[in-house]
Amino acid sequence: MAVDYSQKASWYQIPAITKEVDTFFIYPTEYLGFNEGDPDYAALDNEEMLEGVKILHIVQASVYEDATNVFLPYYRQASLRYAGEVHKKTGNLDSAVSGIPYEDITAALDYYFENYNAGRPFILASHSQGSIIAKLVLKKYFKEHPDYYDRMVAAYVIGFAVTKDDLEANPHMKFATGETDTGVIISWNTEGIKNVEENAQSCVLLPNGISINPLNWKLDETYAPASENLGSLVINEKLGKVEIADIGADAQINLARGTVITKARPEPMTEDFAKVAAQFFGVDGRHDEDYAYYYNNLKANVAKRIANYKSSR
Repeated sequence: MAVDYSQKASWYQIPAITKEVDTFFIYPTEYLGFNEGDPDYAALDNEEMLEGVKILHIVQASVYEDATNVFLPYYRQASLRYAGEVHKKTGNLDSAVSGIPYEDITAALDYYFENYNAGRPFILASHSQGSIIAKLVLKKYFKEHPDYYDRMVAAYVIGFAVTKDDLEANPHMKFATGETDTGVIISWNTEGIKNVEENAQSCVLLPNGISINPLNWKLDETYAPASENLGSLVINEKLGKVEIADIGADAQINLARGTVITKARPEPMTEDFAKVAAQFFGVDGRHDEDYAYYYNNLKANVAKRIANYKSSR
């Protein structure tokens, strides 16, 4: 049985309505599940997940808050451990989320559209596991609800591959071609140069994957220097808060891998976490920085797509 989204406790955030556009945000994996006896899916009150969502609100979902009302439901997500097992067996992650997580999110969408949206245009936004679910939402849920889909400003499906095969099999889904088109999918996966050099495997990449460059909004390999970066989101350890800084986050598409390559310095990790990250995302994966490296450019892009949507209606 899906979660009851009429209950306020089923949502991390139900915002006051102060903007003309909403965002429905699906958060990434925060439940690791590596302890003996851990279930494959988090309970809605799982402390590890709840604490993680607080952080993800600050470092990811907040990018949409200047321009939109951000709705953020809880859902029973697959553990990182279980997702890894599924990927090892099948080479894909769809079956890890197509049951409980997808059912929860579609129940949340039903309640959102019927009780909170009031006909406003909206953005679908996500990262990592959230983006696997978002792809299923685009493929299935919005195909079944074209009236909702017509009001979608854009879908920021970041941190999991959107592929040419996805688009060919689902003609109603369109990938962005520039920085202002609407009703489209915006997606990228970030890596460092060592991943390319070693042809590293990553569980968030798929054959024929597509990324758009979050600095110049091009689909080709045109290099975007860090001078085009409006600011990255970093943690100031001394002050215990996040701030905008220049960390040299440039961007260039690698068409063969379908990823964004950057020379930005990686965030420091503990030895144990670095081993886990390398196992899932490659020795130089920058998965956790997909949002942070390009934070202010993404924020500006959201505003531009909303302005274009409004002017075209």
